[in-house]
Amino acid sequence: MLFEGAIRSLDRAESGFGIDDPAEANQTIHNNIQRTQEILHELNMALDFENGGELAKTLRALYEYMDRRLLESNTSKTTAGVVEARRHLTVLREAWAQMLQGQPGTTPTRSMMAAA
Repeated sequence: MLFEGAIRSLDRAESGFGIDDPAEANQTIHNNIQRTQEILHELNMALDFENGGELAKTLRALYEYMDRRLLESNTSKTTAGVVEARRHLTVLREAWAQMLQGQPGTTPTRSMMAAA
């Protein structure tokens, strides 16, 4: 599940801020923020503007905003963008799960959520 992977990476990035060794801290923060940005890029590229309408446009703007905030956090080594992006991704993950649970005869599975 892409949202889960992004949230896990952000958790790891945030934990990097507590590492005493500067090289290890920077590597942990950087690698996990970049992993999240790659996931955001995949989510962005999967948007269907032909059928998604305004929702696809809104999600693109949100994904791009989170990407910018993560870049700021990575460059300045501050947690604000990491925390904010994780909050947005958590809301999106929960919204997709609720939507999928509301469909008759459908229960969300990992493959369905990954496709979302």
